[in-house]
Amino acid sequence: MFRSLLISIACMMSVAVNAIEYQRPDADSKLVGTMEYYQVNKGESLADIANKYDVGFLAVMEANKGVDPFLPTPGTLLTIPTQLILPDVQREGIVINLAELRLYYFPADDSDHMHVFPIGIGRVGRETPQMTTQISQKIENPTWTPTANIRKEYREKHDIELPAVVPAGPENPLGEYAMRLSHGKGQYLIHGTNKDFGIGMRVSSGCIRMNPWDIEWLFSLVPEGTKVRVINQPLKQTVEPDGSLYVEVHQPLSSSEEQVGTYKSVEPTELLVSSVENDDTATNRLHSALYLQTGIPMELKRDI
Repeated sequence: MFRSLLISIACMMSVAVNAIEYQRPDADSKLVGTMEYYQVNKGESLADIANKYDVGFLAVMEANKGVDPFLPTPGTLLTIPTQLILPDVQREGIVINLAELRLYYFPADDSDHMHVFPIGIGRVGRETPQMTTQISQKIENPTWTPTANIRKEYREKHDIELPAVVPAGPENPLGEYAMRLSHGKGQYLIHGTNKDFGIGMRVSSGCIRMNPWDIEWLFSLVPEGTKVRVINQPLKQTVEPDGSLYVEVHQPLSSSEEQVGTYKSVEPTELLVSSVENDDTATNRLHSALYLQTGIPMELKRDI
């Protein structure tokens, strides 16, 4: 059996060294990419495999429920979530969908391609806010000035006394590149990391964290003033030009510590419900997608 199986080979997606590049769909389409499958080798974790494809750790877990994330059985065939539905938002600049832990980049000088990256976002209690803003500053080799609350947290939880300013270098959690957002007092950044975990998870203090190779690539292309929208859409849907109706459902973000690890329902829109009305098969598929929350596009029906 092949180590990696590509089910549909098409010029719709390519996995680059530093990004997943997709062909931009026409204005009447939102479905991009093709699903991939991967056979687990001995000693690999889901985090290892997520890094191979530059997708998020939780995204791989969502798509492969029941698989041990740390010790998956060798030979297990995993679904790699490299097909997706674009969020319901203007395709411009940077779009961050918190619910799917993905960053979309739509270059202004390239109308044919777009790029998608896994990200880490704010944990419960330090949530990354929804916002419409822009890149106000690009910083190479940033220093980190932890807030008083963060210094207190490190002191109480980790018995670490942080300095007032952490200099650039290997001990700096911002990594080598950072882009400041103009929202609020400029306290939110899109930045790298000096850790080998946390991408595709809720682990930050509110900033958007990227793999070092991803932020280095993105930093070189994104100009100051680029529009940034942070949204929260756990349910995405599209009616494609051929009449096929797809949904993609992600696990909603927990809003409290009590919700962490619990099942949280996603409510369909009235338009989506009416779209499958009187079609038992489509209705059952919709209920399945809403319940399973795999983060994978599911076709509900096709009108020909």
